[in-house]
Amino acid sequence: MAGQGGGAGVLGQGATEDRGETARMAAFVGAVAVADLVKSTLGPKGMDKILQSMGRGQEVTVTNDGATILKAIHVDNPAARVLVDISRVQDDEVGDGTTSVVVLAGELLREAEQLVAQKIHPMTIIAGYREACEVAKASLKSGAFSNVQDPAAFRRDLLNIARTTLSSKILTGDKEHFSELAVEAILRLKGSGNLDAIHLIKKPGGTLKGVEDGVWAAAGHVGVLPLFWHTFGHS
Repeated sequence: MAGQGGGAGVLGQGATEDRGETARMAAFVGAVAVADLVKSTLGPKGMDKILQSMGRGQEVTVTNDGATILKAIHVDNPAARVLVDISRVQDDEVGDGTTSVVVLAGELLREAEQLVAQKIHPMTIIAGYREACEVAKASLKSGAFSNVQDPAAFRRDLLNIARTTLSSKILTGDKEHFSELAVEAILRLKGSGNLDAIHLIKKPGGTLKGVEDGVWAAAGHVGVLPLFWHTFGHS
């Protein structure tokens, strides 16, 4: 007898159920809305967004980081939550590209919606995307190169990567300085990849370029203290 009630007995009070075309469109609209939300922050000309908390204190955050923006908003659309999770995983595993991955997924959904409208089965579209993914990965591998055996060229490659990453950040005006700092710190790890060996001690005041390489000790010094950084555990 319980089964005769359909899904009504499973849903909680106030819940709704969408099926078929309605469910597909709801998922599509929610996911694309999330992608469009962060699209304007992408690239060197991307814009920052001001996020204001509705809780006590109404904390204000200014950022163009996709993961930070998506963590700050409430999303109840299931498909939109998938894009939020994609951004979070990208941030945890790579540390960059949090906006790009969401925008790319949104555009793939937009194109898929047009194909579905042409009566192409979703499984056919998915198979096509998977095949295209393999072609893209093969193309990237064929064009990849490594200068790890040439220290000077390898350092230039790392600097270019750092500059690209900082071009869309608030540090873009001083990206040459901070690119040098980042590359120097990474090279001191000697390939270990242990970022925990890089320690930053931040003190208020000073300028963006007020960074010192060394060990900081609290003393009775009066004045502006810069940012000290040091890489431990390696010669």
